[in-house]
Amino acid sequence: MTHDGGSAAQEATGARAPAARRALPAGAPPGRTALVITGSALLLVLVAAVGLVAGSKATGVGDVWQVLTGGGEEYLRTVVDSRIPRTILGALVGAALAVAGVIIQGITRNPLGDPGLLGVTVGASAAVVTATAFFGFAGGAATVWVALPGALITVIAVYAIGGRGAGGSAVPLVLTGAVVAAVLGAYIQAMTLTMPTVFDSYRHWVIGALSGRGFETIWSVLSVLVLGMLLAGLLAGGLNTLALGDEVAASLGVRVQLVRATGILAAGLLSAAATAAVGPIAFVGLAVPHLVRSLVGADHRAALPVAVLLGGTLLIAADIVGRVVARPEELMVGVVTAFVGAPVLLYAVRRGWATRS
Repeated sequence: MTHDGGSAAQEATGARAPAARRALPAGAPPGRTALVITGSALLLVLVAAVGLVAGSKATGVGDVWQVLTGGGEEYLRTVVDSRIPRTILGALVGAALAVAGVIIQGITRNPLGDPGLLGVTVGASAAVVTATAFFGFAGGAATVWVALPGALITVIAVYAIGGRGAGGSAVPLVLTGAVVAAVLGAYIQAMTLTMPTVFDSYRHWVIGALSGRGFETIWSVLSVLVLGMLLAGLLAGGLNTLALGDEVAASLGVRVQLVRATGILAAGLLSAAATAAVGPIAFVGLAVPHLVRSLVGADHRAALPVAVLLGGTLLIAADIVGRVVARPEELMVGVVTAFVGAPVLLYAVRRGWATRS
């Protein structure tokens, strides 16, 4: 009897495992995935090239080519040289926020998940406000060294408090992030309202902008971004299995808590570095994952590289729009992404992408 019962249990388990594997998130056919990745890469290159030409100061393709080949007037060299780092930074930050959004939505199985769920934005903002209020911090390029630790500490605190919910549920993590964000948001509001100097310094950073950032900003966050991307790449298979539910994932041998913790670390590193570099940028981490799923399905092995390409493309494009529509002034990219991202997200909801598993 014992042998028969054990055999029956093994057969049942064996029957569930293939069924669970067949239920893994569906991806697009390999041919379509390759086509989407190739098209997204070409689109990113095209938009980046436009980013070197278009701007608040009118320049032609010939002018930019002269500068890139070592010629051109001094004024043109100054203009083009300022566009190169902001274009590279836009690609890096957009990619980081998009990948962080894909990871967070995969871990929490929440279509409204974005880096803000981890308290990254308010953590970085609170650090900037505190440094300005109590240490006389004046902003500038050094902002990244203040905002990055604040964002990372907040992510660690959120996970330490809410990362081990009953039954491995992600709900406590989401609720903890909301509570921490509310508390730090109240602190930021109190400090900026009672200290005008803090408000003046903080308001220039909190909107989010690529202008005024040079290669020193890129180098200051590059190692963090690379580490976050490497961790994200290692998570693709685990995130696919996690989509089946914690119990099924555990029965297939996946260490659910380890995958979730690593995912939070990866998303935290990416979104913290991005926010520290350019300030809070809305909608990229929320809208791009839905667009990615509409193109290549829910398989994270395809979704992550496409998110890298489309996230960078979206942020560079938003920066170009901000430079062109308000000539000779500029709209900060954080404002433009809200206007661009909101329609994309609403369209995703209408088409059902935002609720597709």
